[in-house]
Amino acid sequence: MPIRPARRITDTSPKNFGMFAKAVQMKGDLIHLELGMPAEDTPQHIKDATIAALQAGHVHYSNLQGIPELRSAIADKLRQKNTMDISADEVIVTNGLTQASFAAFMAFLDEGDEALLLAPYYPQHIGKAELAGAKVTIAPLDAANGFSINRALLEPHINAATKVIALINPCNPTGRVYTRDELQIIADLAQEHDLLVLSDEVYEEITYDNAAHISIASLPGMKERTISMFAFTKAYAMDGWRLGYIAADQSLIGPMMKITTNEVTHVNTFVQHGAWAALTGDPAILQGMVDRDRERRDLVVSRLNQMPGVTCAPVEGTIYAFPDISATGLTAQDCADMLLAATGVVVEAGSFYGDAGEGHLRVCFGCADMDMLRDAMDRMQRFFNDLQ
Repeated sequence: MPIRPARRITDTSPKNFGMFAKAVQMKGDLIHLELGMPAEDTPQHIKDATIAALQAGHVHYSNLQGIPELRSAIADKLRQKNTMDISADEVIVTNGLTQASFAAFMAFLDEGDEALLLAPYYPQHIGKAELAGAKVTIAPLDAANGFSINRALLEPHINAATKVIALINPCNPTGRVYTRDELQIIADLAQEHDLLVLSDEVYEEITYDNAAHISIASLPGMKERTISMFAFTKAYAMDGWRLGYIAADQSLIGPMMKITTNEVTHVNTFVQHGAWAALTGDPAILQGMVDRDRERRDLVVSRLNQMPGVTCAPVEGTIYAFPDISATGLTAQDCADMLLAATGVVVEAGSFYGDAGEGHLRVCFGCADMDMLRDAMDRMQRFFNDLQ
């Protein structure tokens, strides 16, 4: 008799790797714009600090919550930049934001609870909520209104079983940076319905023009009901380092520590010294990386808007453009598949992020250099020209 996996495994949706899973099977001259993997290398001072820590013998068990100097630097940054009332004891260093969100879902969702996701949503949140035994409910945002947060679109999906709202700000995949008024809608609903907000802020540093990132935990009454999650992944080009952190009220830290300590004990000790160097290093290095992302954004958004049947809204933050291709008459998935087959350019279908993303493609401009992006835009231009 075959061994039966636990019901929480069989009842959980399989993780879908979208267009990447299709492209990885192909050979030829492909340009990958489907993965949110930074094109930049990790800055040298971060590598140097990590090597120095390794050579200095920081290779043993350390604080389960994260080394004190890193948590102190994180708390300083959150107070000064995010205007969050956070102490070092209210920080957990995690293996990327992925582990941070897993710990939050597992610690605060029971079987029968519901988690509300705003669509277009981040697909990984679905599997995590289901592993906790919860059900996912989707509140679709309106593409015609710029995917803005609207109380009338969210509140009908809240019921007695709803326990958490998952928020991504700046938003993957739409590129929106939510305004204070939009965040206040979430805050009002959370307080009125006694909900916990899980706030993914991995793209907080990558904003453009006049868009200002605001942490929802900084709004009145929200610290006690928000789990804020961050990572070094995107802004510092440290995706392979797997380093992130949770910031939350002390009352919320204990339950999540039960998850993280049972799962991994603690994050690799010496790489935490690299994270400390990232936070305390010359801010001009980070700004330079964001400036280069802005150049990539300007190129891609401009070129997309020159393609027949394609319109692309301004990208306020993140490393993604979310062009509308509905005027071509193609579904998002058909368009992505045809684009891959005809040009070798790999982009993600907007429908990968839920029905609200239908009619769109997600194009990652932060994962390639300018020459590669120009090549990709030339190929896409020819493809959309040929559709006419």
